[in-house]
Amino acid sequence: MPLYLSCASNRVIALPELLASRDDRQARQQQWQKKYPTSLISFTTVAPGPVKDSELSRRIFNHGIRSLRQMLAASGWEIVHQRCYELATGAEGLLAVDAPALALKRACITLEQHHPLGRLWDIDVFTPQGELLSRQALAQPARRCLLCERDARICARERSHSIAELLNHMERLLHDAENAQQS
Repeated sequence: MPLYLSCASNRVIALPELLASRDDRQARQQQWQKKYPTSLISFTTVAPGPVKDSELSRRIFNHGIRSLRQMLAASGWEIVHQRCYELATGAEGLLAVDAPALALKRACITLEQHHPLGRLWDIDVFTPQGELLSRQALAQPARRCLLCERDARICARERSHSIAELLNHMERLLHDAENAQQS
């Protein structure tokens, strides 16, 4: 598998920096939508804890970008432009795709639900008009917690699981996925 991003920063991120990074991501998305009047995929990974850019998150990110590219190619959808951003707040990928946004979102949800690492990815799809297509708009349930069956947002808000438990589970998922690829 080619590495799209390497050399993680492993830096602790404070909440103000994380919030600023979300604003920056939204600004990038808006710039892309002005430049590329297509559907837009914004791709990040789940990264619990204060370190958002680690070797683990980079490896998961690289699997995700590769899987997205394979899914798009298999669907016959053209990637008009793409770029990966190496950020201390977590790797981000943007892909401008010539595809119907609703069909693209459905395909991304399927990828998240069926790929062994899909639960560790956050794939947002925007229409050419800039509307974010939500899972709920497509009658899809909210994402489940990595460790239990509860809504992920509730477990995160309540801090139901330790960061160590979450990271260990993510490591196991990555290990299992990589072993399955080699078989």
